[in-house]
Amino acid sequence: MTGGEDHNPNKALTTTKFSDLNPPLSEPVLEALRDSGFEFCTPVQAATIPLLCSYKDVAVDAATGSGKTLAFVIPLVEILRRTATPKPHQVLGIIISPTRELSSQIFKVAEPFIATLSNVRPMLLVGGAEVKTDMSQIEEEGANLLIGTPGRLNDIMERMDGLDYRDLEILILDEADRLLDMGFQKQISSIISRLPKLRRTGLFSATQTKAIEELSKAGLRNPVRVEVKAEVKGQNDNASSQENSSSITPSGLHIEYLQCEADKKPLQLIDLLIRNKAQKMIVYFMTCACVDYWGAVLPCLPSMKGFSLISLHGKMKQAAREKALASFTPLSSGVLLCTDVAARGLDIPGVDCIVQYDPPQDPNVFIHRVGRTARMGRQGAAIVFLLPKEEAYVEFLRIRRVPLEERQCSDDVPDIIPQIRSAAKKDRDIMEKGLRAFVSFVRAYKEHHCSFIFRWKELEIGKLGMGFGLLQLPSMPEVKHYSLSTAGFVPVEDLHLEDIKFKDKSREKQRKKNLKERQAAKEEKKTKFKAPSNAPITATRKKTARQRRAVQTTEDADELERDYRLLKKLKKGTIDENEFAKLTGTEDLL
Repeated sequence: MTGGEDHNPNKALTTTKFSDLNPPLSEPVLEALRDSGFEFCTPVQAATIPLLCSYKDVAVDAATGSGKTLAFVIPLVEILRRTATPKPHQVLGIIISPTRELSSQIFKVAEPFIATLSNVRPMLLVGGAEVKTDMSQIEEEGANLLIGTPGRLNDIMERMDGLDYRDLEILILDEADRLLDMGFQKQISSIISRLPKLRRTGLFSATQTKAIEELSKAGLRNPVRVEVKAEVKGQNDNASSQENSSSITPSGLHIEYLQCEADKKPLQLIDLLIRNKAQKMIVYFMTCACVDYWGAVLPCLPSMKGFSLISLHGKMKQAAREKALASFTPLSSGVLLCTDVAARGLDIPGVDCIVQYDPPQDPNVFIHRVGRTARMGRQGAAIVFLLPKEEAYVEFLRIRRVPLEERQCSDDVPDIIPQIRSAAKKDRDIMEKGLRAFVSFVRAYKEHHCSFIFRWKELEIGKLGMGFGLLQLPSMPEVKHYSLSTAGFVPVEDLHLEDIKFKDKSREKQRKKNLKERQAAKEEKKTKFKAPSNAPITATRKKTARQRRAVQTTEDADELERDYRLLKKLKKGTIDENEFAKLTGTEDLL
C-alpha cells in the first residue's frame, strides 16, 4: 500500500475515515496512520477492521491491491494493545503468508503500528538464513508477534520449547488459497495444532477457491464472510459495457493480448520495452531459467542500453531476491524480469504496465500478475503474449470475467535474433542459459493447467528455438521421441558448441580442465574394454539385417522407457534438471 497522495475522492477509497470506525481506533494507531498519509479506508478496511476489533473471525475475499495488509495489521495491533504486557517468550499473534517477499513486506507495513505498543517484540521468520540464527535471536530477545512463511514458522515451533502460545490472541493467514496451492497444508495444520482454540482468526485472499472451506475447518468459529469486489468500468466506458460490468478487474486496468509466432515474440517484446522506456514495467516468464537467460541476454542488445533490467525468481538466494526487490521498488522507470514469485501480494509502487511474455501455468495466477498495476484506484495496463494456437485462452478468460482486447503486432520491427545469437557465440554462459531456458520452458509448458488450450504436442519447436535465439536445437527426449515441428529453425552453420568459450576466464579455465578429464576417462574406458587382437570373431558380425533391426528396436524402446522413468522422477522432484540432463545425455549440449 502507498498512502501519501491517496485522499478521497479517490475511487479506491470509501468516505469512511479511520477515525470514524467503531469500535474506535486508539490515538497512537490513528497518529501512525496520519503519519503514513492514510485518512480514508478502502472498502476491505472499512468492512474488516471493525469485525476483527469486535473479536469476530473473518474470511475475506478482496481484489489484489485493495489494502488487505492494513485490514489485518490494524486490528491485530488494537487487540494486542488490550492485553496485559507480555513476557519475552509469550506469543500473542501470528501472521502467515506464502512467500518470503510477502512476509517481509507485511513486516515493514506493520512496523510503525507495532511501534505504538510497549514491550511487544515482532520477529520475521523466513527461509534464506540459518534457522539456528533465528532461534538464538528469539532465545536472547524474545518474540511476541511472529510474521513469516509456513515452513520456517513450523520449523521454529517444532525445535523450540521455550515459546508460549497459550495466550495467543490472533492468527492471520494471508493469501490463504495460495498457502494451500503451494502445498503448505501439512505445516499449517501443524502450526494450528499448537495454538489455543479460543482466538481470533482471519483468512485473507484475492480469490476464494476451496481455501476457505479447507482452512475454516482449522479453527474459524462462525466466520463473517467479507467479499469486496473491485470497482468495474461504467456502462459507457466502451462498447462492451455488459462484459465490463461483470468484470473482476478494476476500472483502471486495461488488459490486451498480442498474438504472434514464437520466433517473433522477442522482437515484439523489445519493441514494447523501447516504446515504453519511461515506464515502470514487470515482465513475467514461465520458469526461473527463462528469467536467468533473458536477464543475461537483453543487456547485450544495443537497443536495450540505458535500461534498468532487474531479475527476480524463486531459485535466487534470499539476499539476492531482497536486493532485486529493493532495487526495483524505488525506480520511476525500469523493467523487472520475474516468475510468479512476484505475482501475488507484493506491493511495488508505481508499476505502469505488466507484460506476460509467457501465460502462467495456473490461470488463477493471471489476475494476480496483472494486479501488480492499477492498484488503489490508479491506472495501469497489462499485455499477454499468445501464440496463434493459444487464441482460445482469450475466450477462456472472458468466461472468467477477465475481458481482453486485441493489440496489433508492431510492423517493421528490427530482427534482433541475429544479435541474440551473436551474444551466445561470444559467451558460453549465454549459450548455456539459452539451452536451459528452452528445455525448462518446454517441460513447464507440458504442465499447463489448461492443457486443452496449451497443447504441448503442437508446439512448433523450430520457431520456439529461433525465438530463444538458439544456435542449435538441443537433443531432448521431447524432441527426439515426438514429432514436434522443427520447421522454421535455421541452425548456425560450421559451428561446434564445444568451441564456444566463457567470457569469464576462470570458468573457461575450469571448463577446459573438465574437458581434458572427460576425454582421458573416455580413452581409459576404450583401452580397458578393447578386445585382444587374437580374440575370436564374435557371432554378432554374422547377424542378418533383420536381426540387427530387431536389436536396434529393442534398444530404442529401452531408451524411451528409461527417459520416461527419469522424466517421472524429475516431476516428483527426486532428481533436478541438472541430474536429468546428465542421465539423458543432454548435458554435453550445455
